[in-house]
Amino acid sequence: MAGSWDGSYDLGSQSDESYQFERLHIEPIYDAFICPLTKQVMRDPVTLENGQTYEREAIEKWFKECKESGRKLVCPLTHKELRSMELNPSIALRHTIEEWNARNEAAQLDMARRSLTLSSAENDIMQALRFVQHLCQKSRSNKHVVRNAELIPMIVDMLKSGSRRVRCKALETLRIVAEEDSDNKEIMAEGDTVRTIVKFLSHEQSKEREEAVALLYELSKSETLCEKIGSVNGAILILVGMASSKSENILTVEKADKTLENLEKCENNVRQMAENGRLQPLLTLLLEGPPETKLSMASYLGELVLNNDVKVFVARTVGSSLIQIMRSGNMQSREATLKALNQISSCDASAKVLIEAGILPPLVKDLFIVGPHQLPMRLKEVSATILATIVNSGYDFDSIPVGPERQTLVSEDTVHNLLHLISNTGPAIECKLLQVLVGLTSSPTTVLSVVAAIKSSGATISLVQFIEASQKDLRMASIKLLQNLSPHMGQELAGCLHGTSGQLGSLIKVISETIGITEEQAAAVGLLADLPERDMGLTRQMLDEGAFQMVISRVVRIRQGETRGSRFVTPFLEGLVRVLARITFVLTDEPDAIALCREHNLAALFTELLQANGLDNVQKVSAMALENLSQESKNLTKLPELSSSGFLCLNLSLF
Repeated sequence: MAGSWDGSYDLGSQSDESYQFERLHIEPIYDAFICPLTKQVMRDPVTLENGQTYEREAIEKWFKECKESGRKLVCPLTHKELRSMELNPSIALRHTIEEWNARNEAAQLDMARRSLTLSSAENDIMQALRFVQHLCQKSRSNKHVVRNAELIPMIVDMLKSGSRRVRCKALETLRIVAEEDSDNKEIMAEGDTVRTIVKFLSHEQSKEREEAVALLYELSKSETLCEKIGSVNGAILILVGMASSKSENILTVEKADKTLENLEKCENNVRQMAENGRLQPLLTLLLEGPPETKLSMASYLGELVLNNDVKVFVARTVGSSLIQIMRSGNMQSREATLKALNQISSCDASAKVLIEAGILPPLVKDLFIVGPHQLPMRLKEVSATILATIVNSGYDFDSIPVGPERQTLVSEDTVHNLLHLISNTGPAIECKLLQVLVGLTSSPTTVLSVVAAIKSSGATISLVQFIEASQKDLRMASIKLLQNLSPHMGQELAGCLHGTSGQLGSLIKVISETIGITEEQAAAVGLLADLPERDMGLTRQMLDEGAFQMVISRVVRIRQGETRGSRFVTPFLEGLVRVLARITFVLTDEPDAIALCREHNLAALFTELLQANGLDNVQKVSAMALENLSQESKNLTKLPELSSSGFLCLNLSLF
């Protein structure tokens, strides 16, 4: 070899490569070392009766073939018949070969050290890496030789090579060096080695990715390195992507998946996996881990942003366990599970899963309980948030027991308790509890029960007062609730509105905002529209506050197309027209109403609205208003005409 590697051999099977490394010697090789059958240096030489020496495994295979084929037992070299199959170990020769091997390996090791530099020729580096692989694969004990020779940092340096072949071979060599050797793994954990390996996962060359993930899989068998791998920014994200890839090499996908399984030993890695879409490890720990781990996983689950499909999966997987912890855990556990349940309940499908798992009774109990075991108000707010979400999922709540005496959410006692909480808590929880009542009053199967409970509680005035709340969410929740109640409690609500100062004005102010058309505005005008149309006191107050002029202005602007695009335009317009039609019910008793109709030519406006195609409710109300005008106004001067479209066109002029 004389100072350079003999690079004359081709890469082939392991046996071919092993043979070639046996030929890479510093000292001369002796013919006596070579088995005549394998042509390789013998490891366990044995001698036949005729004095010929062979590798034990090779000659035993020869004897077996002779016996199975029915041939005479002969020496494979001399072809002379043998009387015996006895094999005598050549102990002296074996020791001589072992000493020769040791001397040559030491020389080859030194040659490898000199070749493993970035300034060496590519072929010399490749040969050195192959030698290290051969040495480690030949005997597991040789791995400590590689370690003691301080070759591992030198192999790591080869990852910086400009040659892709060298980089790939270096990754492969590090994997072989690390296999089943914790000491070598610890050396690789030092410095930035792991970070460097992770970078190869993003390489475009699939071979480098394959070798890098295979090496990481081997390193991940060490718990110390699990933490190290997980701490590299982006490592788990990339591995999760590879494990779920449809285009990656199947072996690479499997190795990435197995690496992630190993990384699950560290809770921080599990959190990162969950954050990047691999939730099952977190859910498994939440179900099967020790109490402190369950608490940790539940807390983190509450912080994750999940899509709706994942929320359903999580609810089905751990919903029952979370509910059980909420029932019986300590305050810290209950806080963690409440936050997790709040996260996963926020879509209709997952909410229904949780309802069926039994979330309602403990949730209601947590809201209403007082005394030493009661939840602090911040957690009652979370409970109220969950309940509001669940109630608005469209489930049938009049048949689900939530109390010890089989009370439901719409039982009188339950609604009274909700109303009591609303009157004795802060704006945040008040808003959520009002949203609960909004959900319960949105269903025709439960609204009448809630209406009856509100009437029996005498809470109507208190609910109306929230219209003046400064917090927009709280105000909107109250308006939506009152809108749901108005078809069933119109007279009571009208009395509250014009019997007190401020609430009606606040509603009018909401409707008059010109920043677009919002859900709150649609609800506010819907509430006014549902109130008894012949309530003179309310109409008089609306006249005094200029409500009808504002409504006319909003209707005209909508007809002119200034507010297109909002999904609340239609209900808002329908509500405005119904509110405006109120004025036509008081023409006999209110001179100001006649003046307003004349000033704004309402007959023409209602006629135009009557012809609004596709808006049946608007047409219906407009026709009714025109009928009222024709019956009550003494200034009616022109008979109605039929338009070409077939609609009744009333060209009325009030003057």
